[in-house]
Amino acid sequence: MSSPIILLAAGSSSRLGQPKQLLPYQGQTLLRRAAETAIAAAAGAAVVVVTGALHQKLLPELEGLPVHVVRNPHWADGMGSSLKAGLACLDALPQPLTSVTIMLCDQPFVTSALLEELLVTHTRTGRPIVASAYQEASGVPVFFAREALSLLRNLLATAGAAQLIRQHAELVATISFPKGAIDVDTPEQYAALLAE
Repeated sequence: MSSPIILLAAGSSSRLGQPKQLLPYQGQTLLRRAAETAIAAAAGAAVVVVTGALHQKLLPELEGLPVHVVRNPHWADGMGSSLKAGLACLDALPQPLTSVTIMLCDQPFVTSALLEELLVTHTRTGRPIVASAYQEASGVPVFFAREALSLLRNLLATAGAAQLIRQHAELVATISFPKGAIDVDTPEQYAALLAE
C-alpha cells in the first residue's frame, strides 16, 4: 500500500534568516532527509517536491533522487498555492491520482514508518483524512484519500492543510506524533533541535 507524496519546500525561511531546507541535521540537510523519507514511504509512488523562493539553491540537494521537482512561482501567496502546484504535477502523470500524503521538510522526526501509519489508519478507520496529532492540534504529515481530494483542490492559496483538518473534523482520524510539534522556523528552534 502506498500513496504519492507532496513535500512542501517552497518557503523563504524569513524568520530563520537562512534557508531552513539546507540546515544540516544528523549528516544531511533537512530537505534531503525529508525527500529520502518520502521516497521510502512512497514505495514506488510519485514524490513531488514543491520549491519556490529558493528553487536553484535546493536543486543540488535533490540530485540523483527519483522525485519530481516543481517550482511554484506563487509560493508567497501561501501553502495552498504550493499544494495546488504539487497536485497539478501529480495530475499530469499517467496514473490517476487516488490519494496523496502531504509533508513538510522541517519536521525532522517524520519517518517512513509514520507516513505508512497514516495509510494503515485510513484503511482501518475508513476516514478519508488521517492527520498527525501533536500539542492538542492535528496537522501534517496528513493523508487525503480519493473522496477528500476535492477539498484540497478547492483550498484557498493562503490556506493550508491544517485548515481543512479543522473544518472537516468529522472526516479526520489521527495518529499520535508528539515530535511533530518540533519544527524549524527560528534560530532558537534549530538550536533546540541540535540539542535534542
